[in-house]
Amino acid sequence: MLDGCTPWPEDFVDRYWAAGHWRGNTLDNLLRGWALQYGPRTALVHDASRLTYANLNRRVDRMAAGFRLRGLRPRQRVIVQLPNVPEFVITVFALMRVGAVPVLCPVSHRASEVSHVARVTEAAGYVGPSTYEGFDHTAMAADIAAQGPFLRRVFTFEAPGTSSPYGGLTTDTSGCHYFPLGSVDAPPGPAPAQSADQVAFFLLSGGTSAAPTLIPRTHNDYAYQARAAAELVSLTENDVYLAALPAESPFTFGCPGIIGTLSVGGTVVLAESPEPAECLPVIGRERVTITSVVPAVAQLWLDALDALPMVQADVSSLRLVQIGGAPLHRATAERIGPEWGCRLQQVFGMAEGLLTLTRPADPDETVLTTQGRPLSPDDEIRMVDADGKDVPDGEPGELLARGPYTLRGYYRAPDHNARSFTTDGYFRTGNLARRTRDGNLVVSRLDAGGG
Repeated sequence: MLDGCTPWPEDFVDRYWAAGHWRGNTLDNLLRGWALQYGPRTALVHDASRLTYANLNRRVDRMAAGFRLRGLRPRQRVIVQLPNVPEFVITVFALMRVGAVPVLCPVSHRASEVSHVARVTEAAGYVGPSTYEGFDHTAMAADIAAQGPFLRRVFTFEAPGTSSPYGGLTTDTSGCHYFPLGSVDAPPGPAPAQSADQVAFFLLSGGTSAAPTLIPRTHNDYAYQARAAAELVSLTENDVYLAALPAESPFTFGCPGIIGTLSVGGTVVLAESPEPAECLPVIGRERVTITSVVPAVAQLWLDALDALPMVQADVSSLRLVQIGGAPLHRATAERIGPEWGCRLQQVFGMAEGLLTLTRPADPDETVLTTQGRPLSPDDEIRMVDADGKDVPDGEPGELLARGPYTLRGYYRAPDHNARSFTTDGYFRTGNLARRTRDGNLVVSRLDAGGG
């Protein structure tokens, strides 16, 4: 793994391989296989554009070669700060195919957060919109580049039909080179050999701090998480997943989300805003079957559907709606099934790894009142008191976790790791939870770290 990352101990590595959780395939290599298996099927939809699996893999190949041509090398970190557009998916896979490490950063983050991330990762590159919703991302990247010696390549995304106010290839006084992302294209060459136990990408902690911590996710652990989550909700190639929340959020990216949907040959529909006016027509038009939202978005959609005739907003194609990220009020939860004609799934997840979900066959009371059970049979969880002692079932305690897709340490954060992990490798989630008699978790938050 990269210097500054904490590997799993060897006995746990052996256990997860033996159980079949880890299978040794990198995410970008999995995409090659999906392209062969599902080539002509639609992989991505955004507004009027549609991209097949074969074309997605081809664009990833050519963008990877373009990144290589422009100087990106294996193990270099590259900040990716893009909205929900096909270029987000293409860029992330292309960087992984080069062997570079994408750092997935919310498009809403500004200089204080992004400059911190750039310093900690020593990011060699930045991919973002030139401007987006009135904010000048290129100017921000230029300021960050001027502050240190590492960021020397900025790739700017322009929406179709627009051009950058900065023009084409330029170089500034600090020696940073600027390229339109659309120009990053070259004939593919041999891909570098990579190992699935390496870091595939970084996620950012979900807290409100201006200095987010970095979460390394390996190819092995994330491929397992997305695959297991897809199996749990019975995803198939006939499913259509709506990415209504930001694509880089853990909930949208891999619970099962974008990665899980692509793994089964389904279709991912990218929406740039979760607002009802954008998402509800898309659900009807694309016959969306599954989506994941936070409670506030679910409430907005419920209210909007109350005000709209069903003819204008047809949600009859939905079979499953995942809700997580904040406590879900029972009154809201009780409306979803009857009013949308689909199954509700409550989810508790963290970028750090632990994922608990209700099951599609669970009794209604379990779905309405709990966050379900851990995803993996090898997830180990504890609820402990202030002294670190286990509390009985039914009693609340701090939730600790370790498992085949839960990190063992933040990146380059030894002091933070000393506080966040027990000596035997359990991650202190910072969340309060209790276990019900039937083994489900009821989670409440101690801090904003969860998702």
